[in-house]
Amino acid sequence: MHQSAQHAAHGVHHRIATATAAALLVLAVPGCAGAAPDDGRTPAAPATSPQGRAPTGPGTGPGTAPAPPAPTPTTSYPLSTAPTTVPAVREHTAARGPGWKPAPGARVVVAAGSPGLADEGRLLAGELGLGFAQGAGAGPGDVELALTAAGTGTGTATPESYTLTVRDGRATVTGPDEAGVFYGTRTLKQAVRTAGSIGEGTVADRPAKPHRGLNLDIARKHFTAGWIEDRLRQMADLKLNRLGLHFSDDQAFRIESTGHPEIVSTPHLTKAELRRITDLAARLHIEVVPEIDSPGHLGAVLRAHPQLQLRDVNGRAVKGAVDISNPAAARLVDELLREYLPLFPGKSWHLGADEYQALVVRDPEASFPQLARAARERYGAGARVQDLATGWLNDRAAVVRPAGRQPSAWNDGFFTGGVTAPARDIHVEYWTGKEIGARPPLPYLQEGRKVINLNDEYLYYVLGEPNEFTYPTGERIYEEWTPLVLRGSTPVPARYQPQVLGARFAVWCDLAGSQTQDQVAAGIRLPLAALAQKVWDERPPVPSWSRFTALVDKAAPGR
Repeated sequence: MHQSAQHAAHGVHHRIATATAAALLVLAVPGCAGAAPDDGRTPAAPATSPQGRAPTGPGTGPGTAPAPPAPTPTTSYPLSTAPTTVPAVREHTAARGPGWKPAPGARVVVAAGSPGLADEGRLLAGELGLGFAQGAGAGPGDVELALTAAGTGTGTATPESYTLTVRDGRATVTGPDEAGVFYGTRTLKQAVRTAGSIGEGTVADRPAKPHRGLNLDIARKHFTAGWIEDRLRQMADLKLNRLGLHFSDDQAFRIESTGHPEIVSTPHLTKAELRRITDLAARLHIEVVPEIDSPGHLGAVLRAHPQLQLRDVNGRAVKGAVDISNPAAARLVDELLREYLPLFPGKSWHLGADEYQALVVRDPEASFPQLARAARERYGAGARVQDLATGWLNDRAAVVRPAGRQPSAWNDGFFTGGVTAPARDIHVEYWTGKEIGARPPLPYLQEGRKVINLNDEYLYYVLGEPNEFTYPTGERIYEEWTPLVLRGSTPVPARYQPQVLGARFAVWCDLAGSQTQDQVAAGIRLPLAALAQKVWDERPPVPSWSRFTALVDKAAPGR
């Protein structure tokens, strides 16, 4: 009995000492927020999205056991949570560990074999106050950027995807292309901005749509180059990748022209300023999409070339419309297209084609006999004015296509029932079904066309709110809209998902003096963030609108 009691007492003293030592160890670990389970085992870390959804991707299907988290050197850390970002990351695998945060001596290191990431690395280093190195080995506390071959790595390998791994005091961003790695750096930047650090674990992220952006009407209202550059930086933080510039309209022509200086308005962007904009956009993985709208919306050009203006059977001039039966009109527009092609190095080119006023009258053939005659001469006895307009669109597409540009046009520039049809490769920029001749979105999709969403009921910010437009607040976009909602509030069938390439939020300056450019920036900040969330991840977001707006204020406040 005495020996057993003595043995028991010794065991008690040993357990007390062990517990005391363990407690001291926990207190000594920096950043420790909790202890491991009593049995010392680390529970499996679930892979979840920040909204608490089931994960998607390889290794998560039915009958597939989730991969256990990598072993960590201590069990004293709590499971990490997904970084809070705008847009939210799609998948996050939690882990235990100290995470990563900027520290003295830490660097952004571009891995050997990935020299194309130098711009991304220098930008992130400057934003986080870190050093920069290229081709060196990454050490503890560093951020490493690297390109991975398609189909390798722990994340997805789709374009613009990335994997962000935080382990052993180091953060690593990899992706199959430079854009994906760049978006990984945006996630890291926002995590530091909102929480000061990013937790241990892995983010696997990718966009739902390849086309995500902002459209600016710089024709009716002049925006300075600096203001546009600020929008580019704001877009980059939101992982948006298209900036549309509508720079020619009835009111003004806003980019310097050496071939036709007589059409250029004051003020305007110089070509040097435009190059500065497109260079910055390229570094931020944003494509600038130009639009010289024709054959309508050319009033600024026609003021210098009135002989090209369309006139009806009674000799009345038609506002903004060129006479598409006059070969000189086509020559002038094509000269402008060829002049600006080298200035916009992206792949996309917007041809306009909307609201040609010859086609909004009751009988275009009777009202414009010269157009009807030209249509019959080109396309045969059964041709109508709409066929001549379709030929105009196809001819302009033929100018930009050999330069490697993907043409697009507004949906009301596509007509049915004619003897000719728009070229099959021209993308549809769908904005309305209300214009004369405009169709609901489904027929465009049924034709097999690819469509970009600029739904005027959700995505139009029209200065002065004319014609029953109201400024969108962003809340409706966040709570109701998806890229499949092309017109009104009813989505097209999900089977057309691959044909809907994405969306842009559009600023139109119909009443240009209604807001200053700073007021425009403030007014579009939250709607643009809401759009960014929905084109990155179409699933209904879990955070309330008020929580989302608070997150935007911290993660992506804009300028």
